[in-house]
Amino acid sequence: MHSRARLTPSRYFDHSRNVRIEAAVRSLAALAQESRLAVFRMLVQAGPEGLAAGEIAERLGIPASTLSFHMKALSHAGLVESRQESRFVFYSANFEAMNALIGYLSENCCGGRACAPVASPVRRKNSREA
Repeated sequence: MHSRARLTPSRYFDHSRNVRIEAAVRSLAALAQESRLAVFRMLVQAGPEGLAAGEIAERLGIPASTLSFHMKALSHAGLVESRQESRFVFYSANFEAMNALIGYLSENCCGGRACAPVASPVRRKNSREA
C-alpha cells in the first residue's frame, strides 16, 4: 500500500511571499489616490512625531470628514498610526511599513546587479531659485 504524502501549505505555497504581495497591494492601493498620497508624504516629512489631524486638514484644505475617510484607508493599509493626546488625534507615518514596501518594490532590482543610476529624491527649485 502506498503511503500518501500529506499536502501541507508550506510545502506547496510560499505563505510569506503571498502575505508580502498582499501587503504591497494594500499599500499601493491606499496611496493610489491624490489626497491620501499627499497626506502620507506630509506625514513622512513630519517625521515620527507626526501631525495633529486638524493641522493636516488645514494644510491640505481637506474637510475633517474627508480626512477621516482617507486616514482610515491609510491606517487599514498599515501606512499610518494614530495616537490620542488630550482631545487631539495625531497621525504619523509607519516608517517600518514604508521601508518594507520600498524594499519589496526594489527587491532584486536590475537582476541583482548594481543599479545605475541610483535614484535620489527630486528637489524642486522654489520660485526664488529659478
